[in-house]
Parts: sequence; C-alpha cells; structure tokens
Amino acid sequence: MSPPFHFPLSDIRTRRGRCPPVSRAISVPVLDCSSDSSPMGLQVYPLPCVALSAVPGRKARHQCQGGQKVERSLSFHIVRSGEFAMWRCFRTECGWAGQMTEESLRLEPLSDKIIGYFAERKISEETLQRNGVKQLSGKQSAISFPYKRKGQLVGCKYRTVDKKFWQEKGTEKTLYGLDDISEADEIVIVEGEIDKLSLEEAGFINCASVPSGAPGKVSKKGLPSPDKDTAYQYLWNCKDYLDKASRIILATDSDAPGQALAEELAKRLGKQRCWKVNWPKKDDLSSFNDANEVLKHLGPSALRKAIEHAESMSPQSSEPSNIM
Repeated sequence: MSPPFHFPLSDIRTRRGRCPPVSRAISVPVLDCSSDSSPMGLQVYPLPCVALSAVPGRKARHQCQGGQKVERSLSFHIVRSGEFAMWRCFRTECGWAGQMTEESLRLEPLSDKIIGYFAERKISEETLQRNGVKQLSGKQSAISFPYKRKGQLVGCKYRTVDKKFWQEKGTEKTLYGLDDISEADEIVIVEGEIDKLSLEEAGFINCASVPSGAPGKVSKKGLPSPDKDTAYQYLWNCKDYLDKASRIILATDSDAPGQALAEELAKRLGKQRCWKVNWPKKDDLSSFNDANEVLKHLGPSALRKAIEHAESMSPQSSEPSNIM
C-alpha cells in the first residue's frame, strides 16, 4: 500500500496552476473541525482530474483529465491546516483517488465503554479488532466503521450509541466489509455494520453491509442507468466483486423499509441469484427485526439457521432482467 500524501497547501499544484481560491469552491459547506458531523474540517475544490505534484519530482498517476468534456470530476479535500489532503475522481471510468488514514480521521482504539456496548450485543472484541472498528478521538460514544477496498481506507461511517449516524463527505460509496466478499461465490448482504459483525459471530465472514438506509417503499419506476442510480451507487462501485457471486443472500431488516431494500437490491443484482432471509418469530404478532436482534436474543446457532434457510427470490414468471 502506498503511503498517504502529506504536504503543505502551498505545494499543491495542478497542470493548470495552483489550487483555486476558496471563493471558487463548489457549494459544499466547509466543515468545521469542532463540528459533530466531521472530525477533519475540509475545504472542497472542484477540479478536472489532472496530475497533481505533491512534492517536487513526485507526480500522481492514472488521471483522466476530466474526459473529453474536461469535467470537474475531481473532488479535492484539504484540511484547514494544509497538512493533509485527499481526493477522488468520480468518473466511473477513472476512480483515481488519494488516500485518507486513520490518523487523519483521528481514530483511536475502542474504550471499555464501547467494548461493553458491543458485548451486550454479543459481538466479541476479536470480531471488532478483525474489522478495524474504532472510535473518534475525544468522542467516547462515537464508533467508527472503516470502509476499505483492498486494505485501503476509502471511507468511514460513524455511529453513536443512541443511533446518530454520519459519514465522511465526498468519499467513495462502497459496501462495508468489501474485502470479505472479494473472492466469495456466496455472499450475504445486510442492512447495517453491526449486522455484518453479528453474521461473523455466527460464522459468516463472507458478509457485507449497505452503507446507507433503506428506502421507504419499492420504486414503481424502471431501473435507472448506472450513472443515475445514485441511491445504489455503492452497488455499481462494487460491481466487480458482486459479479463473482452466484448466490446472494439478502438479510435485510424485517420492517417495511428493509423488505423494500431487499427488493431494490434484488432488482439490480438479479433475482435469479438472490435469496431472502425471513427472521424468526419473536411472538405471535412480530418477528425479530435484524441479525443482531437474533444473535442477542436467540444466539449464533439460530442466526446461522435463519441464513441457511433463506428463500429463493428467483422469479416464477417473466420479469425484466437485472441490469448488473
């Protein structure tokens, strides 16, 4: 893995000259270092995807120049102090990116309080360590879930114990646990990071989570083209991984949004290779909602049984084929 670029703001150049002044930044708010929504404090600049020179004689590679239309596709983030920067080209044909680090995000090992929080949910410290779960420095209840691709940090999602969520801005949208499904023929997709950890407690390493919430209902519109499928862009960004799977188990929540999510995922992944989990009954009127509820109340054996008894979603009649 190549080291991250650390350099003063004054040294950043493009082939078109120095970075533009702040007044020319796109309409993305400058994040405050003291804000609860971001630990970094970033300036955001729109640039064509051109070569950067971080230090004299060192040039970045694989830039696309913004394509034929010279699009301003390069999202460039600079810490206020100028000591760290990261960038990504959002043209699907390119994807060129600089690297963020756990140090730049100010992540630190989990406190006993957070370890205890997970223990109550039957998630072991070993599982937390294997998945790199940490917390924000100075915020004892802010858990961080690092999103990685081939071992490289590409994003981070945060959660407090009282269920407040936020993500790093401008980072690549991917599945959480992507590297765990990189070579898997059978994979499980869940609706949250804690559910992914729960599946691991039941013996399923080949599991990944969607990065964002479920839709309110199943869309009645036709499937959009990949470049316009913004709500599910994480699927297209992980297409090379998902294409390898012949069987995909959708273990989303049992509520209406979770069931809608399963349908939307299956439409894109292809129902002929999708199976859906039905969570065990809690009582005569309701079922457990997700993987962690089953793990916490019924144990890993019951969770494994629920996954193993997933039902096929393969269409029984002629339906439009998936686009993935």
